[in-house]
Amino acid sequence: MRVPTAAITAGSLIGGWQVARRTGIRPLGGAVLAAGGVLAGREWARVTSPAVTAALVTTYVGAFALSHPLAKRIGSWPSVLAVSALTAAVSYAAADRRRG
Repeated sequence: MRVPTAAITAGSLIGGWQVARRTGIRPLGGAVLAAGGVLAGREWARVTSPAVTAALVTTYVGAFALSHPLAKRIGSWPSVLAVSALTAAVSYAAADRRRG
């Protein structure tokens, strides 16, 4: 059974942030983020078109980028949870519900 990309993307965004926050080593959090992106990206490429895969990768990377300025407005936890939920919803709608 494959793990849904919605769970991978949300988990790696939250997990990467927590690893960076708790260890103080931002590149380590980035490694978690990158690993999640690679895992999800491989699955997206398997079940969707190249255009949809590119859009999902852009959404994932964009969510990470958006979380930083958003955190200054609403706080770290709300920001990370918001972008994780958005990314998970997009991943589910575009890829996970199509899997057979």
